[in-house]
Amino acid sequence: MSGEFSVTGLRVLREVSERGSFTAAARALGYTQSAVSRQVAALEAAAGRPMFERRRDGVILTAAGSRLLVRAMRVLDELDDASRELSGAQPTAGPVRLGAFPTAVVGLLPGVVSGLPRGLVVSVREGGTPALVRALRAGTLDLAVLAQAPPFRPLDSTSPALEVVTLAERELLLCVGVGHPFASRDAVDVDDLLGQVWVAGRSDTGEALPGVWPGLAERPHIRYVVRDWWAKLQLVAEGLAITTIPPVAAHLLPDGVRAVAVRGEPQETRRLVLGRRPGQGNTSINLVSDALIRTARSLRP
Repeated sequence: MSGEFSVTGLRVLREVSERGSFTAAARALGYTQSAVSRQVAALEAAAGRPMFERRRDGVILTAAGSRLLVRAMRVLDELDDASRELSGAQPTAGPVRLGAFPTAVVGLLPGVVSGLPRGLVVSVREGGTPALVRALRAGTLDLAVLAQAPPFRPLDSTSPALEVVTLAERELLLCVGVGHPFASRDAVDVDDLLGQVWVAGRSDTGEALPGVWPGLAERPHIRYVVRDWWAKLQLVAEGLAITTIPPVAAHLLPDGVRAVAVRGEPQETRRLVLGRRPGQGNTSINLVSDALIRTARSLRP
C-alpha cells in the first residue's frame, strides 16, 4: 500500500459500486466524472490493487474492491452516527430502505407498508433487479424485492454475499383486452402468440424488452415501447396490443384487461425473491421483512 484511504474515497467507492458506472456515481454525488476517477485511482493506489473491473457496459467490483466495500460501509455508518451525536440529534434507527422492481412496487408494497406499525417509516426506491442488487451490496438499501426468470442463478454469487428468501414462484401471464379473441379462453398455446402486436417496456440492461413473451419463434411485432406499467395496460385495454405481466401484479388489472395463461414448454416461471445483506438487521428491518413474506405468500395465484 502506498497511501491512505480517504473518507471521500470510501463514499465514492460505495456510490460507484451501487450505480455501476463512474458517470452515474458522479451524477449522484454532484461531482465531475474526472473527480470520481481521481478518487478511485487514489483508492487503488492506497490498496495496491484495482477496485473495479472495467467493462463495456460499466464497472463491477473486483474481489479486493468487495472486501474493502464491506469495511467502508461500517466506517461510513460509524462516521454518520458520530456526526449525529455531535450535532445533538436524538439517536434513531432511521427509515427502513426498501427497493423493488416496478410491478412489485404496484402489486406488493402498498399492502405491506400500510399494514406496518404506526411510526415505522419505510422509504421505497423503484429499480431494475441488477440496480437493486448493487444497492444492497453497497449498503444503500436494507431490503429489496427482486425478480428472477429462468435459468435461476444465485443472486449472492458476488461478494458481499446476499441472503435471499423466495417469496413466490408462479407462471408469467399474458394480458389482453376484453375484446381480444384470447379473452374468452383460460389459456392459449405459445404458437398462438405468433403475429400478435406487442407493447413492451424499456430495458436498461440490454436484455429482451419486458412485456414480450420470451422465446417466440419469430421476431415480435413491437409497435409500442412504454416504460410506465399503467400506460402499457391502457394500450392493452384499448385493444391496441397485448403484453405480459408478472404474477405479483396480476390482481390489479384495470377494467378492460384480462389475464390469460400460456401453455408451452418450458413454462415461463417467475420467481419473486427478497434480498438482504447477511448480518444486517434490526427490529424494524425484520418487521418489514416478515410483512413482505406474509403478504407475498398470501397473494392469490
